[in-house]
Amino acid sequence: MLDLTTIILTYNEEIHIRRCLENISQFSKRIIVVDSPSTDRTTAICAEFSNVEVYAHKWPGNQAQQFNWTLQNIPINTEWVMRIDADEYWTDELIEEANEKIPQLPKSVSAIVLPLGRAFLGKVLKHEDAATMIRVFRNGEAIYDDSLMDEHLVILEGETISFKNKFIDDNRNTLSYFIDKHNKYSDKEAIQLLDAELDLFTPSVNSNTDYCDDVQEIKKKKAKYAKLPLFWRAIAYFFYRYFIQKSILDGKEGFLWCFFQGLWYRMLVDAKVYHIKRLCHNDRDAIKNYIIENYHYSA
Repeated sequence: MLDLTTIILTYNEEIHIRRCLENISQFSKRIIVVDSPSTDRTTAICAEFSNVEVYAHKWPGNQAQQFNWTLQNIPINTEWVMRIDADEYWTDELIEEANEKIPQLPKSVSAIVLPLGRAFLGKVLKHEDAATMIRVFRNGEAIYDDSLMDEHLVILEGETISFKNKFIDDNRNTLSYFIDKHNKYSDKEAIQLLDAELDLFTPSVNSNTDYCDDVQEIKKKKAKYAKLPLFWRAIAYFFYRYFIQKSILDGKEGFLWCFFQGLWYRMLVDAKVYHIKRLCHNDRDAIKNYIIENYHYSA
């Protein structure tokens, strides 16, 4: 058992939470569930596990704020802390790698970067290029930035290392749920792309020196993507993922994942960017004020 506390943020996750808890109970000394609170059986299922503590806390607005509240208000005395979503799980290979490597890590290492694998419509995609993200960090050495979406851990001190094996994002909800969720995400993504293109709210990516190299690279890629031609960039992105990254080899699920997440979603985001720019006559100040007034966003 690793000297590790796992934190899960939940809201109505009865479809996922048992699988997640059974998975992480294999290696987590302590499990903390911060519920928003749920109206389904999420907390009842959590109560079946003796090593799970459930805390109710009203949703503050985004995951970064909820996770930071957890770090600041719930005492944690393990050496390591891990973040996982209820619809995610660690592969056996990653569990084995973590059990072998984490106890041997030098004190200079403060965080671990993990590759994220995807499952879609019940099938784990083998050719989807895995994102990487910090999900394990030394207690007291990290905090989330307060981003609208795609929040990232900021390492306060120390080095990061990368593990080889993946954890899997495998959401069991319906395709309609996926479409609704991504429609909501597209508002935030459109704001982020406008911000990256026009520097509306945040400093330039080069000033984010507290981020690890992987996060810096993601932010640079998003800034470059934001400057590409509307709509054509979505088509190019789909082509890259489906053909160059070989998602075509993942069958119907691979095609549908790339279509919905790589083309439809990106087209929807671009349509919202186009609409905002048109309404504001491409005026930077007008765009900023429009976002503040209509999306209640001023970070």
